Amino acid sequence: MNKFTIKDLENLSGIKAHTIRIWEQRYSFLKPQRTATNIRYYSNLELKMLLNISLLNKYGFKISHINRMSNDELREKTLTLTSAEAQQERIVNELIQHMVDVELDGFEKVLDQYIQLRGVEKTITYIIFPFLERIGILWLTDHINPAQEHLITNIIRQKLIVGIDNAITPLSLKTKMLLFLPENEHHELGLLFLQYMLKSRGVKVIYLGANVPVKDLEYIVELKKPDFVYTHLTTVIKEFNFDKFINNLKIRLPHQQIIISGLMAQTFQKKPIPSNFRFLKSFSEVNEFLGSLT
Repeated sequence: MNKFTIKDLENLSGIKAHTIRIWEQRYSFLKPQRTATNIRYYSNLELKMLLNISLLNKYGFKISHINRMSNDELREKTLTLTSAEAQQERIVNELIQHMVDVELDGFEKVLDQYIQLRGVEKTITYIIFPFLERIGILWLTDHINPAQEHLITNIIRQKLIVGIDNAITPLSLKTKMLLFLPENEHHELGLLFLQYMLKSRGVKVIYLGANVPVKDLEYIVELKKPDFVYTHLTTVIKEFNFDKFINNLKIRLPHQQIIISGLMAQTFQKKPIPSNFRFLKSFSEVNEFLGSLT
């Protein structure tokens, strides 16, 4: 069983921690346990229940009505939501639920069904990317077992690679993009996602992949002379020093256009940002940047 903090529940469900506490006092569906130091923690079951509750509440169901539903009724009601946004959120919730229970067949089945229905690009855009954004914080705080992370990411990785291999476009742009992750960073799903998006738009991609020392990056940049160097940092090891990483790139690649997106880009506060750097802090900003290349 995973142990989730109230902050984990907030990040995964979108329900503020103070609202969750109020619900605990007024209703019976959440019953957290406490550690020896009196800190709340929540089980897989409570996380899954809250995901369904938050979805129904967001799309019009009163919390007092939801409180009277059984787990099966909660699940059935989520299936009745008809808007595209609600259906996408429900599918992302299902992936999270399968992940915490390590139900690999169920996880892959959900992805395969959506790919069959909507295609690889829409699955990446509307399902995989939001899923990665929501669970990235769990990997950052070690609230997901590393084995769970590896199993799930390998499934997604396989889907992305198939999508990349099959991406065909009549476009052929002159823009050349180098993709990499810094040394000791191995979470490459976001980077593979970008490779697919770029390839499908006709951008030439140099994919260095994960765990690239800056000196090796500098060598390839000098050799291939890309228009942009791009890294997507969903989560990094605890020892990673973001400021040092930025400064190192600034020194070694002073004239290279460098793009950084992902969770780490959202947290960067230091001013001023080097003139050759650009931080994309949301998926819409990533999309705008990709659109500007065509």
